[in-house]
Amino acid sequence: MSKLAFIFPGQGSQFIGMGKDLADTFPAAREVFQEVDDALGENLSSLMWQGDEAELKLTMNTQPALMAVSVAAIRAMASETGAGLERAAFVAGHSLGEYSALAAADAISLADCARVLRIRGNAMQAAVPAGHGGMAALLGATPEQADGLCASAGTAGPCEVANDNAPGQIVISGAADAIAEACAMAKDAGIKKAVPLPVSAPFHCSLMQPAADAMAEALADINLSAPVVPVIANVEADAVIDPERIRSNLVAQVTGQVRWRDSVNFMAAQGVSTMIEAGAGNVLSVMNRRTAKGVVGQTMGTPDDIESVAELLENF
Repeated sequence: MSKLAFIFPGQGSQFIGMGKDLADTFPAAREVFQEVDDALGENLSSLMWQGDEAELKLTMNTQPALMAVSVAAIRAMASETGAGLERAAFVAGHSLGEYSALAAADAISLADCARVLRIRGNAMQAAVPAGHGGMAALLGATPEQADGLCASAGTAGPCEVANDNAPGQIVISGAADAIAEACAMAKDAGIKKAVPLPVSAPFHCSLMQPAADAMAEALADINLSAPVVPVIANVEADAVIDPERIRSNLVAQVTGQVRWRDSVNFMAAQGVSTMIEAGAGNVLSVMNRRTAKGVVGQTMGTPDDIESVAELLENF
């Protein structure tokens, strides 16, 4: 029997106006945005819908905002169809999307998730002084080529694989000089192209250790429960339901590699035939086509999408 998974996007999927039509159409979605605003003590939804794009791109705002849109989509779906995540075999999220997955699966309260993501965003931004770190996408690289390039460029400072997103799409992260050196060496390493990314910090590498320490402290007092469906952890690419394992994985994720390709392959190997991307954009659905060619992708970020998903759920 074919299975279903819900997946949740990470940073980079944000845009002004995201989630507004969900809030206008579904009271359940509107309640999510209000709860996030109340938890943060500010009108984040106003920034999301009619604010300045540069301000939304600030990591401290992007992370809780994207989580809010994802959870709003899930609750809108539940209110419209009467079906929640119990139809799914797994949930998974890319980087901060793992928090969205956990909130959607009732492993963490929405308010706690918003507050923790605000802490996470601030801590990640503060971990490395501006200009001292960087990231780059390696297009056409194999994992072995990426590892070799990082080893060669690592003499200039930390240079590590941050995301293994899909075949031919690997992201490296580390010290600015090391990333620049890696980009310069990429073609000689047999890599098609290295593209520096316009990011504010070198995420998912050892330079983020101060942020990992901050998250260990922040998560220590947060109540985590077993999710209603297993969550695929970024750092393990495996299904997790134990709350303490979830807690330690969230800390490890700050400096650890996002093993998205392995996560998608794991779900496909377990019989998942359809992955619904809940929230803003379609970044994950596009990437996943290169990883698991037989898996159907479906976005769920607008009222029309909710209607399409309602029809799709009848088959699961």
